[in-house]
Amino acid sequence: MYPLLKFSSTLIRAKFRPRLALEEKSVLPCRAGITDIDLFMELNNARYFIYMELGRWDFSYRIGFVSLMKRHNWGVAAGGASVRFRRRIPFLANFTLTTQLVCHDGRWFYFLQETHRNEMVCSSALMKIGVTSKQGLVPVAEVLSQVGREDWGSDIPEWVSAWNEAESQRPWSGE
Repeated sequence: MYPLLKFSSTLIRAKFRPRLALEEKSVLPCRAGITDIDLFMELNNARYFIYMELGRWDFSYRIGFVSLMKRHNWGVAAGGASVRFRRRIPFLANFTLTTQLVCHDGRWFYFLQETHRNEMVCSSALMKIGVTSKQGLVPVAEVLSQVGREDWGSDIPEWVSAWNEAESQRPWSGE
């Protein structure tokens, strides 16, 4: 129930926040509440993923993507994630979550998401996200065309390429 309430309030607040361009960064104010913490009285590592999802929804709403999803009956799916944790976020601490779209590879969009507290990075995540339809992944070119930004960056940073390469070498017993 908790994530659903957070999700709803994030989308409602996004309606009143300024629109963003694809190049811009979403900054979402957050607070580590009682349902977010673990036995060490800090933000639980699983909760980081919930906040990051909220950040992507805030970003998506503010660039106009949520209305496109409704119009085309699209969904989204995570294709991978890599998170680095550096500093703790204690109970009741205020922090911010930044979300920015870094690049795409024709199939997937790559987001960089960071949590910040006292102007220091607490965590950083690379998220690989795809747009889905009943036919499978929607090509990035189609999504960008609908957003009106066919020109938007497919220049993949070296660190994203290196992560993809490393992921392709990991054993996968599911096939």
